[in-house]
Amino acid sequence: MKFEELKALYDLPLFDLIKKSREVHDANWSDNEIQLCTLLSIKTGGCSEDCSYCAQSARYNSGVQVERLMEKDAVMERARVAAESGSTRFCMGAAWKGVRQGTKRFDQVVEIIEEVSELGMEVCVTLGELGPEEAVRLKKAGVTAYNHNVDTSREHYPNIVTTHTYDDRLNTIKNAQEAGMSVCCGGILGLGETADDRLKMIETISELNPQPESVPINSLMPMPGTPLGDSDPVTIFDVIRMIAIARIAVPKAKVRLSAGRTQISEEGQAMCFFAGANSIFYGDKLLTAKNPSVQKDLELISKLGLSAKQPNPNMEAPVATCDKEATPCCG
Repeated sequence: MKFEELKALYDLPLFDLIKKSREVHDANWSDNEIQLCTLLSIKTGGCSEDCSYCAQSARYNSGVQVERLMEKDAVMERARVAAESGSTRFCMGAAWKGVRQGTKRFDQVVEIIEEVSELGMEVCVTLGELGPEEAVRLKKAGVTAYNHNVDTSREHYPNIVTTHTYDDRLNTIKNAQEAGMSVCCGGILGLGETADDRLKMIETISELNPQPESVPINSLMPMPGTPLGDSDPVTIFDVIRMIAIARIAVPKAKVRLSAGRTQISEEGQAMCFFAGANSIFYGDKLLTAKNPSVQKDLELISKLGLSAKQPNPNMEAPVATCDKEATPCCG
């Protein structure tokens, strides 16, 4: 969808916007199911990038302790616990600029992926920048989806990160798609952006070809010691509007209510689900940030009469449409 279309939707009264997003949701997702995803940091801190929101950057005094890549047995223990608690997708994140074929740490990550993939859950990883060869190897190892957010608009991006470009992000997405992996691509609200920046972010995401399999909508959780550590929180109405916009713009994607849920009431989360969210990160921690407890999430899902979506590790990646160029185009 183009910016002008998204702007017209955004300017609607909230209930009119939600009515439209709910119609799109019901046309594409009639199962009343929520995907439960667990996110684990398998390598924490010490990252060379300067993302202004991230406590894992080595450039900031955020108090996050640098931890080496977790041993495979330790990751497997956490993955089994996630599976037993009902999680359907296991996401592993590493605080690196990227991974490269032929390095020890990449080989170690591939071994971990191969073993996790045998547990029957969907496997998602976020490892930074990715080249074509690395993408193919990850796909063969059993990766279901590769997470690489665009974060914000192209115009606002240089205010948030300077150690890589927006086109670097798009190239990684392109490499993941061409290797046959699904792409998980969303953004973060509360980075000092305007409403137009948010809509341009959704425009970029909606124009990926194929569109992402999932779209996480994160609310900034300000981390002490980072440049955005004193940022004001976004409102629940901001979150609901962007959930609704994402649902309309990327109708067949899972829209994930992601970071920041500890700041949202049960009633607010219920509104997000009604507006089109059908996925959450599930578990007490998101990388280095807090998350609602497993028990709280299960209770909320039960109160709303929803159920957990079953895992589909063999799902086919979205297919590009033939009337436009496949994969993202760099500007």
